[in-house]
Amino acid sequence: MTSAEITSGGGTEERYNPFTGRRVVAGVGDAVPTAAHLGLEPPRFCEACGRRMVVQISPHGWWAKCSRHGVFDSIAPGRR
Repeated sequence: MTSAEITSGGGTEERYNPFTGRRVVAGVGDAVPTAAHLGLEPPRFCEACGRRMVVQISPHGWWAKCSRHGVFDSIAPGRR
């Protein structure tokens, strides 16, 4: 499930920065760690709700679990 598939009750989509947990606001930049830009840092927050996720890192990749939206992993489409 992606954040594009999740909408709030008002019909507008809310997104959160997966590295800081802050709400994404159009026209306002949010700092993203350099390691995240390089693809070396897994997301720590859910893009759909902004909640902190449980993250497990292994030599072969990572997975992150949101209590509301399920598991995301490094092999998911768009994350390669």
